Amino acid sequence: MHVGGRNRIMAWTGTTIPYKPGKDDLLGATRRVSAVIAAGGIVAIAGEGRIHAGESEVWPFSDGAAYFALRARVPIVPLAINGTSWLRFGGRVTVGVGEPLEPAGRANREAVDDLTRRTREALQALVRTAPDLPVPGRFGRWLTEVFNDWPEGSREATLAAGRQHRPLAAGLELRPPMGESAVE
Repeated sequence: MHVGGRNRIMAWTGTTIPYKPGKDDLLGATRRVSAVIAAGGIVAIAGEGRIHAGESEVWPFSDGAAYFALRARVPIVPLAINGTSWLRFGGRVTVGVGEPLEPAGRANREAVDDLTRRTREALQALVRTAPDLPVPGRFGRWLTEVFNDWPEGSREATLAAGRQHRPLAAGLELRPPMGESAVE
């Protein structure tokens, strides 16, 4: 939570539940999430676990949100935030809210996989028509990069990695993000 401007701002609020995938803090994170839910709180989980450069794409999900929802018997409400791939003054940010997805069954592998799949599909439906933002001027590019810590090292590398994550649903035509060619 101390790498990248977005993470530092979230940590500064004191309301985050840090989790390092593959590390030994899974039990502690599970306890903290369970305590928030038991107290009547709401937990927002970025299912993709990372940032990416496309407004209309959804990357593969981690199964943590589904696991926590099944375990606590609480619904997942898909929430899409669009308009943040480039930061700009006067820019528009839209928030789409999907229908609550009720957990079904115990927190076993099949139920977790099913709820994760349903959540990802619902989120993809919310962002499917989101337009990619045009590249801003020098200040907007700088401001955006201050808040981004690209897992692949740069926006360009993230765009390249994103090509393999685009959904291939039948009949679904996807626009390439700004600056990419539709023909590869």
